[in-house]
Amino acid sequence: MSKFYITIARQFGSLGRPIARELSEMLGIEYYDRDIVEEASKKLQLPVSVINSEEEKSVKSSFLNMLFPLGTDSVDKQDKIFDVQKKIITDFAAKDSAIFVGRCADYILKDYENVLNIFIYAPKNERYLNCVNALKMNPKEAKKMMEEVDRAREQYWHRYAGHSSADFESTHLMINSSLFGIHDTAKILADIARDRFL
Repeated sequence: MSKFYITIARQFGSLGRPIARELSEMLGIEYYDRDIVEEASKKLQLPVSVINSEEEKSVKSSFLNMLFPLGTDSVDKQDKIFDVQKKIITDFAAKDSAIFVGRCADYILKDYENVLNIFIYAPKNERYLNCVNALKMNPKEAKKMMEEVDRAREQYWHRYAGHSSADFESTHLMINSSLFGIHDTAKILADIARDRFL
């Protein structure tokens, strides 16, 4: 059997990570999310907290380009983190079939065969309820995080991939997780992956 890869981009609070975890169990393949951050932390000799905060910062705008034509420390750090994570993703992909959550994996693996790019979303109110009930977040913090993380992820994708995380040209499947819940969303995706790859 040939190796295959599933990439998952998602809105904050759409429960993409637990869906990816269940999907990996159903398909019997690894899923990589925080592992990529931890590996980057080792390679760059930076704390995981620094990698997380740099990933979630809004990236360089054209205005910042004009102000700092030679770049800023934060932007340079983000670029280094992206380059290291890109290498980590391709190294994991070389080993075996896998699921990759976030980090422009759809773009990084765009020239690979047997890739299924998925975008998981949910209505804003459903995501808010997921944040408060499933992720146990403070209600005020949940609203703030939904806005800030989604904005940062979109800017990250535009900077490094050149398109939105939900771009129609590079996304094969979009699914509303609020319609099915974690288990059934994972089951639907597993059935699609089996039909396509196994």
